[in-house]
This record gives sequence, structure tokens and C-alpha cells, in this order.
Amino acid sequence: MNRKSVSLDMTAMCDMAFLLLNFFILTAQFKPEEPVTVITPSSVSDVPVPQTNLMTITIDKNGRIFFGVEGQFVRDKMVRDMAGKYQVGLTEAQIKEFSLTSTFGSDIRQLGAYLDLSATERQKLTNNGVPCDTANKGENNQLRDWIAFARYANMPNPMRIAIKGDNDANAESIKRVIATLQDQNINKFNLVTGLEAKPDLSLFR
Repeated sequence: MNRKSVSLDMTAMCDMAFLLLNFFILTAQFKPEEPVTVITPSSVSDVPVPQTNLMTITIDKNGRIFFGVEGQFVRDKMVRDMAGKYQVGLTEAQIKEFSLTSTFGSDIRQLGAYLDLSATERQKLTNNGVPCDTANKGENNQLRDWIAFARYANMPNPMRIAIKGDNDANAESIKRVIATLQDQNINKFNLVTGLEAKPDLSLFR
């Protein structure tokens, strides 16, 4: 019996591959560029950080504090409320630019000048971070106001909080952030760490 070669029509398979590729490209969420590089401490905890309704407070090795929230609408409403409280005039273009900025570290009074810079100029700029003064009754604790307005803008959904501290950050900066959260009756938050291998407990048996 003569053997015949098998022929497969791959047209449908190619179409399916391109459809899947387009789907993954359109739905992928790219990691936004952060204004500061932070090396988090390692731990064996494998609990993932929430991806939605998330507020991130970043502390670098110099003790500077950076703040970011998820959601363009939340950032738009939040910055309008902050500008109103501190009587800072922001243009609609600056507010639009802020709503597209995932993380920032600037005094609200200098925010307009910061938003007018290009992305390259912002990377070269040495920010002093978000003021978080817990002394003197917190008169210059802008972090507290950012947190309050972010939670208000995200209502009725509860805002989840993650603290991302550098491994070399001083304890005083982290204590001021935690004290600011507790001042608003927030006692539940995530600490962002790097995952390391879990120890082999069988060696201790």
C-alpha cells in the first residue's frame, strides 16, 4: 500500500496565534517607571500585593517618602482636593499630567513646577519627598492629607495600603509613616519585600 504524506492546513492556527498575541498586547499592564530605586528587604512571605484599589508609600534609603495610588480618576480627584486645601493653583494641563503620574515625591507647593518638567528632567531632579512631619501636631504632614483624600476619592471601595521601604531606610522614617497611618485609624497594611527561598525545616528535625 502506497504511503501518502500528511498535509495540515495551518491557516487557522496562525490566525489563532495572532489573535492571542493581540489580546495579550492590548490587555498587558506595563510597570510604570518609578522616580526612585528601592531595594526591599527579603522575606519568605509569598502573599501577593493587591493590584487594585492600591495605595503605595515608598521610602528610599535617604528617608524620602514617595506616594502613589492606582486609578487615573482617583488621582485626578485627589490632587484637586489637595490643591484646594493648600490653596495651590494648578492648571488643567498640570492636573491631567498628575493623573497620568503613578508615583511622585514632592511638596504640594512645588508640584506645579514638577509637573511642568519632562519625564527626563524629572528623573534628574532631586526631590525632597512628600513632607511627613509628625511633630508639632503634624502641621506639615502632607502625607496624612494625601492618604485621606485618596481614600475619599476611591469611595465606596476600601483603599489597600502597601509600604515599600528600602532595606537601608532608617527606622525613624518608617515609624513616621506608620504613625501617620495610625493617626487615621489605619492599622492594616502590607509591607513589600523580596521573596527568598524558604528554609528547609527538615534539617532541624
